[in-house]
Amino acid sequence: MFGQNSKQSSDYSTLLATTPTTKTAKIRLTRKSEAYWEVTFDNPPLNIVGPSEVRELAKIVGQIEADPRVKVVVFDSAVPDYFIAHYDLLSPLKDSSGMKPGPTGMHPVPDIMVRLSRLRAVTIVSIRGRASGIGSELALAADMRFASREKAVVSQFEVGAGFVPGGGPMARLPRLVGRGRAIEMLIGAEGFDGELAERYGYVNRALPDSELDGFVDALATRIASFDGQAIADTKNLINQASLPPDSEMQPGWDAFITSVQRPAAQARVKVLVDEGLQQPGDVEKNLEQYTAKYQE
Repeated sequence: MFGQNSKQSSDYSTLLATTPTTKTAKIRLTRKSEAYWEVTFDNPPLNIVGPSEVRELAKIVGQIEADPRVKVVVFDSAVPDYFIAHYDLLSPLKDSSGMKPGPTGMHPVPDIMVRLSRLRAVTIVSIRGRASGIGSELALAADMRFASREKAVVSQFEVGAGFVPGGGPMARLPRLVGRGRAIEMLIGAEGFDGELAERYGYVNRALPDSELDGFVDALATRIASFDGQAIADTKNLINQASLPPDSEMQPGWDAFITSVQRPAAQARVKVLVDEGLQQPGDVEKNLEQYTAKYQE
C-alpha cells in the first residue's frame, strides 16, 4: 500500500536541435512545430503517475516555460482506455513526500499544476478513457478540456478510498462548475462520462470519439497560427480573473499526504489492492463502484 514497501517497482537548445520528439521513460514530447507541442502519456497498461513520472513532467513543463515560441500544447494519451488512471498508491510514501520542492517552492505535484496553469502557452487536454485522481487534476490545471463522448470518464475517486485529493481540485472545481457540483464530484466521488462532464462544465465539449483528435488538432493548429504575445497577454488577464491563488494548492497536497496514512485509508486501499488496484481489469475500469462496496 501507499506508504509501505511495495512488491511492484514501480542543454535545452541541443535537445531541440537533435530531434523534434523527446521520449522520456513514460512521457513523450513531440514538437509538431515550433509553436505547437504535444505531450503524450505512454505508461501502459494504466498510465499510473508516480514520483518518477512527476519528475519527467516537471522537466517537460520547464522546457515549455523556457521556449517563448510555444503557443499551444496538447496533452493526450497513447494508452487505450486511460488518459491517466491515478497516482501510484503502491510506491513508498517517502518517495512522494520526500521530493524536492519545485520552482514555486511547493511540492512538485502542486508546483506542476500551478506552473501548467500559468504558462504563456495555451494548454489543451484531450481525454479519451479514464482521467482519475491526478489525471483529472492535471486536466483541471489545463486551459481547456475536450472529451470523447463514448470513452471518457473523469473521476475524483479519492474520498471513496478514504483520503483527500492532492492535486488541487478543491481549489479549481468550485470555480469551474460551482460549489454544489464540486462537492458532488469530490465527495460523491463517482465517475462522470463525457456527456455529463460537458453538461457540468468540467469539459469544454464532449465530442464523438471519431472526431476528438481532429477537432483538438484543428483548434491547436489555429491557435498556433496566432500572435504569441496576444495569446499570452489575453491568457494572463483571464488567469487574473479566474485562477485560484497559488496559496490554495499546497494545502491540498499536505492533506493528501496526511490522509493516506490514516488507518481508514490504509484499510480501504488494502482492500482495493487485494481486489486488483493498479492492475488491468475491472477494479481500475470501475473504480468508483469498488470504493462504494467497502464496509467499515
